[in-house]
Amino acid sequence: MTTEIDADRTAQTEGSSEARIDFSVWAHERARHFEWLAEKGLPQPGRDPKRLIGAMRYAVLGGGKRIRPLLCYAAGAVTGAPQPVLDGAALALECIHGYSLVHDDMPAMDNDTLRRGRPTVHVQYGEACAMLAGDALQTEAFSVLSKIDAAPEVVVRLLQTLSRASGVAGMAGGQAIDLEMVGAHPDEGALLRMQSMKTGALIVAAVLMGAQSGRWEELSEASKGGLALYGHSLGIAFQVVDDILDCTQDTATLGKTAGKDEKDDKPTWVSILGLEGARERARALRADAQRGLDLIAADPSVPEGALVRLTEIADYVVARSY
Repeated sequence: MTTEIDADRTAQTEGSSEARIDFSVWAHERARHFEWLAEKGLPQPGRDPKRLIGAMRYAVLGGGKRIRPLLCYAAGAVTGAPQPVLDGAALALECIHGYSLVHDDMPAMDNDTLRRGRPTVHVQYGEACAMLAGDALQTEAFSVLSKIDAAPEVVVRLLQTLSRASGVAGMAGGQAIDLEMVGAHPDEGALLRMQSMKTGALIVAAVLMGAQSGRWEELSEASKGGLALYGHSLGIAFQVVDDILDCTQDTATLGKTAGKDEKDDKPTWVSILGLEGARERARALRADAQRGLDLIAADPSVPEGALVRLTEIADYVVARSY
């Protein structure tokens, strides 16, 4: 397991041009650091209620791409955010993401039995415990943020950003619209709106919270808009690519049930645009994300090299579609 000393050393080398490391190495080390952070930051095993805590940890510690923590850490470079604040933001983001997956997989929602190559939480722990685990992870996220050692205005800003992205105007609202779309034939605009809320809102939050963890007030309004544009474009691109992978990869590769969207008659970018059209849309969204980065790059308050990891993450997300 990564030690705290190892994690701190990794954090110290991220912004150093002399210690430039390959993206795959950086992403792996950041993911390892996050696993160590979540292992010690989540409610600990052995405490009561043991089964509920076990389900919470199972949901968050089950692996995954850790795109949201990676985005949070990468965006922190834009404002020189301190590592402990970024850690709190990253853990809160993954608690919300984990809760959303637990509830999304349940029989009343998508009724999935496989997630990250393992039985879903409701299969492993039962539906009642899974529902409570999702509820508890949601509240745990805001508990984590409330304990961050930072100026009150920073903590409040992070709380506001995450709550807005998680609620009726964001992820939860998008999930409700997604359920209403089953068997329907929405146009591109309706699908874009739903996915901007269900998937995109939390990805935008990851980018914003990373930057908000540091010298947010020094950024120009154009830079703040660029961060939002980057996050929005990447969030939609992430879902477009997921739709592509759902119909081109097998269950073993995906770690979840392949072809389920088509089987459940759910609208996707592939069903609307076709496979090549969806790939073209992913490339167009990557270009939109770059426009956001260009706005940030023009800000003299942004350190040189601060956008490298955000650029690499965008390339990685879209490259998955090929």
